[in-house]
Amino acid sequence: MSTDPDYYWNQAFLEAQKAFSINEVPVGAVMVRNGEIVGRGYNQRISKNNALLHAEMVAIADACTQLGTWRLDDCDMYVTLEPCAMCTGALIESRLRKVYFAALDDKTGCVLSQYTLLDDKLLPHRVDYEYIPQARCQHIMREFFEDKRG
Repeated sequence: MSTDPDYYWNQAFLEAQKAFSINEVPVGAVMVRNGEIVGRGYNQRISKNNALLHAEMVAIADACTQLGTWRLDDCDMYVTLEPCAMCTGALIESRLRKVYFAALDDKTGCVLSQYTLLDDKLLPHRVDYEYIPQARCQHIMREFFEDKRG
């Protein structure tokens, strides 16, 4: 158990490295409740041939299993990349308290970059968010895509 945000960032980055090691987009996420990690995830959509298996979705599913509930209103997520539309919707639907993300996604980010879904006042649940830049998270994404593009 920890209350040090650096610990959670380290754990999320380790998850991103797992994705990188299997040739997936290197995104990792951890779900935290009362200082304890209750869910982990990394991108697996290519390796498992399932479009839903983004890091956030895997971490949400893991936390729901671990906690025995779909309501994650006392949980926070640390994720290495800004969530997309699907993942942002899942954060809202799971009633997450707060999401922290470490890199912007200029193409599909739906918290700050392309859309600001979490700022919509008409949604049934408000998820707080904070962008906390982490150079290593930005670097691993850049490295992955530079390698792919040659």
